[in-house]
Amino acid sequence: MSEELIGGSSIYADDYREAQQKLRARSEEAARAADSSRFGGDEATVLICDDQDLVRNGFRLILSSYEFIKVVGEADNGLAAYDQARALHPDVVLMDIRMPLENGIDATRKIVSDPDLADTRVLVLTTFDIDEYVYDALLAGASGFMLKDSEPDDIAHAIRTVAAGEALIQPSITRRLIESFVETRAKEVTAATAFSVLTDREREILALIAHGMSNDEIANDLVISPATVKTHVARIMSKLDAHDRAQLVVLAYENGLVSPGQK
Repeated sequence: MSEELIGGSSIYADDYREAQQKLRARSEEAARAADSSRFGGDEATVLICDDQDLVRNGFRLILSSYEFIKVVGEADNGLAAYDQARALHPDVVLMDIRMPLENGIDATRKIVSDPDLADTRVLVLTTFDIDEYVYDALLAGASGFMLKDSEPDDIAHAIRTVAAGEALIQPSITRRLIESFVETRAKEVTAATAFSVLTDREREILALIAHGMSNDEIANDLVISPATVKTHVARIMSKLDAHDRAQLVVLAYENGLVSPGQK
């Protein structure tokens, strides 16, 4: 009976294929709509910064294939990266760390601290998943980092995520990196002193952010609404003068609010 229904009638087979095509089209349309609504439906403009021509050309070729990404410029050193960011105001700067004239860390710090580039986010690209320079870049205000050999779809998704103002990128790797270096570079300061401007609830939420939890996960854990969590996060960032969630994580670890290995 099942064989007859599936393939025994050409009319049914045609109807079945048509129904499947319509279902697939609706699913793909829904996925695109959900992705567009997350970023507001706009293109994410990107500045590629790397001292190797081959790397820049490769990223430009790959990223240009995504309809929601527009590569607006390139730079081959840190000084040019900052100048191009000032000129182009991209949503995201893909930043290599080791570059001539000025490294990616110093360039990141300049971009993040420039009031005219308040809407520009820096996504660091690195060859190694555990690299002290990456930690320094996060501390300088980078929104996260990706490995250069990540899948193109993962990098494209990371760009869109960062452009939408969200972080961390690859949270498990980021957390491992932070834990590795905070152990050897901890400041002589207590969390109570460093975060005295925060309320008890804000410190609680900051600790959960440091453990890589999303707003929805925090809301479920504390039995409050995601909107309430979002409000708390905005206040925490304002009080601590943090650029994004990645910097909040670094601050939480460095100032002892959470400890490496703590669950």
